[in-house]
Amino acid sequence: MTNTHPVPGTETRDFPVTRPDSCPFDPDAAYARLRADEPVSLVRCPAGMDAWLVSRYQDIRSVLSDPRLSSRAAGSNHMLPSYDGRDPLPGFMIQLDGEEHTRLRRLMMREFTVRRVEALRPHIQKITDERVDAMLAGTSADLVRDFALPIPSRVICEMLGVPYADHLAFQRDSEVLMGFEADEATRDAAARRLEDYLGELVERRLVEPRDDMLSRLISRADETGRPLTVQELATLGVLTLAAGHESTASMIALSVAVLFRNPERMAALRAAPASIETAVEELLRYLSVIQFGLLRYATEDLTVGGTEVKAGEWLVAALPSGNRDESVFPGPDTVDLERRAPTHLAFGFGPHQCIGQQLARVEMQVALATLLRRLPGLRPARPLVQADFKLNDIVHGLRSMPVVW
Repeated sequence: MTNTHPVPGTETRDFPVTRPDSCPFDPDAAYARLRADEPVSLVRCPAGMDAWLVSRYQDIRSVLSDPRLSSRAAGSNHMLPSYDGRDPLPGFMIQLDGEEHTRLRRLMMREFTVRRVEALRPHIQKITDERVDAMLAGTSADLVRDFALPIPSRVICEMLGVPYADHLAFQRDSEVLMGFEADEATRDAAARRLEDYLGELVERRLVEPRDDMLSRLISRADETGRPLTVQELATLGVLTLAAGHESTASMIALSVAVLFRNPERMAALRAAPASIETAVEELLRYLSVIQFGLLRYATEDLTVGGTEVKAGEWLVAALPSGNRDESVFPGPDTVDLERRAPTHLAFGFGPHQCIGQQLARVEMQVALATLLRRLPGLRPARPLVQADFKLNDIVHGLRSMPVVW
């Protein structure tokens, strides 16, 4: 793969990365201007390449569903200053294309069907209630550490067959990989620790299968006549473990923060708990936690939003911008918990759309409904402007949020 170079006569802008001080939930103000005047614009990414930034909803859907645009070695790597374009590890599903990707996705999909996830709802409720019980034993808590993070972490550990007792170690390494500030050596070391940890677990499951996701993946792949390698299984495990807790934990904490800023909406949602599903979809749209979008690589010439893109050029599908597109979501900067709108882009779109989206939805629904019901006096312990937001991570979120009730 090669980097794009500035197109003669085309202005190259810096990649939009600044959130307004007035509202840490809003994406960079540049997106609104770009949607109006230059919906496919050339930007210089922190990784050093130039890329076409795609900012309108329909164009983003087109980019994410076009087989001519590759996800190989892409993801959010345009934000990594040390990105070297290396090929992804075997099993790194979100950065693979075609049959490679389809084979792995088919094996994984049966773990995340609506039916299977709904069957988990009572257990997710039990875990959530246990977290609230622990909070109520005192008079204050950190909503991230004591509530938002433990729920999806424990759920995905139990699904995979990973001992939850090890969660602090994998959360630390996951945090390194989800951020952009660590140097290449630190990131590589964190990745190796996670791969080694999951690799050892896979080796044990090959000898002694259990009723968990890793064991079922081994069995399912064997039945196809194409067994998964230890490397593929370990990588799938790392990907599932990291993605399965980080983004959902961020969404839970940020959603509560949004409701704190809108107490009348919080009260309305508490009074109408049956509306939690609609509210969660609006919060997913509004927050769009994959805050710097998704990178793609053109394998042949094509046109996106009226702009000619050449083979070998990069594009970034700006999910937060698409979810604030005025032509699709009227009043997009307003939280409307009763909004009935087209499908948002928070989980991406196309063949790489987030495979765990139904699990994330159920975890959010249960977590938010339980907080509203059991902690009616919940409020931030200090002004939200003092909160520690993750502004330079793949996933937008909060590192901590002290609360009282």
